[in-house]
Amino acid sequence: MAGHSKWKTIKRKKAITDSRRASSWTKLIREITVAAKAGGGDPDSNARLRKAIDDAKAANMPGDNIERAVKKGTGELEGVSYEEVTYEGYGAGGTAILIEGSTDNPNRTVADIRHAFSRNSGNLGTSNSVSWMFEKKGQILIPMAAAPEEKAMEDALEAGASDFESDGEYYVVSTDPHDFHAVIEALAAKRYTPESSEIAMVPKNLVKLDATEAQKVLKLIDLLEELDDVSKVFTNLDIDALDLEEAGA
Repeated sequence: MAGHSKWKTIKRKKAITDSRRASSWTKLIREITVAAKAGGGDPDSNARLRKAIDDAKAANMPGDNIERAVKKGTGELEGVSYEEVTYEGYGAGGTAILIEGSTDNPNRTVADIRHAFSRNSGNLGTSNSVSWMFEKKGQILIPMAAAPEEKAMEDALEAGASDFESDGEYYVVSTDPHDFHAVIEALAAKRYTPESSEIAMVPKNLVKLDATEAQKVLKLIDLLEELDDVSKVFTNLDIDALDLEEAGA
């Protein structure tokens, strides 16, 4: 799940199985291939590819795997052709769900996603049914131990951030999507190491549910994230720490 700092906390609290880790590698390779196809195979001139390669290295992916994925994207090696897709829908309690992914078979992908919704009190929607509820932003999470808050805020704003807040454990640095990579590099120059960073669809408003309904949404998101064709899932669900325990997250 992505797009809001609270959901980072949820993901940290969940166990990461070997199968999910393997799935993550599959998705990282696909993102490298798609990024190389869209913007070329040189990470110095393709910021999206540079980010995808950095993420793959952080996941301990071998260099040979990364190189092959890049070459498949540029056409130097034969490989599957992927197209980027977006799906929208509703989870339990009317929560908005926005899904980004890539696929070589859209019919298969939409069938898998529709099945996940139907199993968990949700409905797959039409184009723009929920996307208007979100705003695209760069989001960078930095551990609060990295620097005092006033210093971190000053450095983030100097780096080009559009907003800065803390959630008690992390500094959440927001950027315009076009400035995202430049801000990351500027922060790195100031010796900040992000816990995570992404271009996210951030909900404009949050919906709070009780534990039972929230659990249905969390289960739906888990099922969606397990699909190889899904790269990111965003939601406008809000839930506090007490509810997390009740919801089994």
